[in-house]
Amino acid sequence: MEPNIKEVAGRIQALREDVGLTMQEMADATGRSVAEYAAQESGEEDLSFTFLYKCAQRLGVDVIELLTGENPHLSGYSLTRAHDGLSIKRRAGFEYLHKAPYFKNKLCEPFLVTAPYLEDEQDKPIHLSYHAGQELDYIISGKMLFAYEDHVEQLEAGDLLFYDSGRGHGMIATGGEPCVFLAVVLKPQDEII
Repeated sequence: MEPNIKEVAGRIQALREDVGLTMQEMADATGRSVAEYAAQESGEEDLSFTFLYKCAQRLGVDVIELLTGENPHLSGYSLTRAHDGLSIKRRAGFEYLHKAPYFKNKLCEPFLVTAPYLEDEQDKPIHLSYHAGQELDYIISGKMLFAYEDHVEQLEAGDLLFYDSGRGHGMIATGGEPCVFLAVVLKPQDEII
């Protein structure tokens, strides 16, 4: 299932209005100008996972509610088979497959991520993202160039990263092929819904 950008944007707008937040307050929460935020809330621009995550935090909902319109409802356990999950295609071809979308009160968000190999990214600075919490990334296949503020690391299958995701971080696939990795985004303790 691939969420429709216009529907997701509409849910963000409706929730923002329901809780009485201004566009300025949401722009501040997501680290964007009001014009950038308005373009995303209207569905005119793609919605990065970081943007969605920050919106969900500010609106006090699970990111899955923004993506699907449903509240997570499982509480004992959640089983997601190998090729199943909630597909989220964002950020220059990155595909995030959420592996436990309907488990409620999650302490983390588990994703199987496929980073595409893009030749034009290889000699450019790596775009850095910021989101509160911590992240664990385990490389399953391919190679990745990982940037953390001013540090750069080359990773390959079997390597594991654990880092403060509130600081600048980003990655690109290298070696001429996509990089597949398990990303576990851990929420700050005070933001667990």
